[in-house]
Amino acid sequence: MQYRRLGRAGLQVSELSLGSWVTYHNQVDTRAATEMLAAAFDAGINFFDNAEVYANGESEVVMGQAFKTLGWNRLDYIVSSKFFWGLQRDGVTTTNRKDTLNRKYLMQAVDGSLKRMQLEHLDLIYCHRADPHTPIEETVWAMSDIIRQGKALYWGTSEWSASDIRAAWEIAERHHLHKPVVEQPQYHLFHRRRVEQDYARLYEDIGLGLTTWSPLASGLLTGKYRHGIPAGSRGALENMGWMREQLQDKARNDAVGQLAEIAVELGCNTAQLAIAWINRNPRVSTVILGASRIEQLKDNLGALAVTPKLTAEVVERIDAITKPLAG
Repeated sequence: MQYRRLGRAGLQVSELSLGSWVTYHNQVDTRAATEMLAAAFDAGINFFDNAEVYANGESEVVMGQAFKTLGWNRLDYIVSSKFFWGLQRDGVTTTNRKDTLNRKYLMQAVDGSLKRMQLEHLDLIYCHRADPHTPIEETVWAMSDIIRQGKALYWGTSEWSASDIRAAWEIAERHHLHKPVVEQPQYHLFHRRRVEQDYARLYEDIGLGLTTWSPLASGLLTGKYRHGIPAGSRGALENMGWMREQLQDKARNDAVGQLAEIAVELGCNTAQLAIAWINRNPRVSTVILGASRIEQLKDNLGALAVTPKLTAEVVERIDAITKPLAG
């Protein structure tokens, strides 16, 4: 495992990390989460990603209980959460509890995450989406104040436009506030434009780091959906019905079949190939993995051995297969 700086920040994150979207509480209970976190940590992973909205807060509860059981030194691991969507409790959702980045919501949302995760501070917090109804300046001040209060150490954005990220950074620069240091975008072989084009100027201009999610396109790049939706898969979950059409996209599944031939030549599988392809990008600080079983996690970690095998010629072949289908 290698470690990379989070953009220009001094924080060192493992090149592969572990997230909890979909899995924790829904597919992974506290015992399984504890075992998986331990296996990840033993492999050198030091960054664990979460969000307030995952499983309506229960994902943070599961991860927090696992951390408590493991009893790691707090200096040895990095944990994040994200805010925007809010929580729905007792069927009640009020204006300042959902789809917002206003000061009231953010200042209280971080307290909720800390309580659920049983932590004194979060290392990294994100604005989970952009909020067109709240001035960016208000959001920047709130995120900076959360850091000033010691409730978090760094902040960033997730799925923000390049122009909004730059605006937030410039506001922070002008007022001597804590700047956003990282963006968490979706990035995989079939989803490239934002990372490779939209953010291109931000890497040098403001030192933007990336913690990318969905490296396997929700499992599409494993090849498991080439012949339909298998039982027990993410696509079979009731609350994941919205993604079934894209998981069964014929053109992309045919492309995965072609990637499998390259993977065989390199002595790996398509999942490892897809993760290694992201890992080779020097702009990516860490690739967030999602796993529901230890065996799946260990298999994904095999991407570390594949990354050095991705020569310019191999990458050209991969791009010829996938780039025409990428957004």
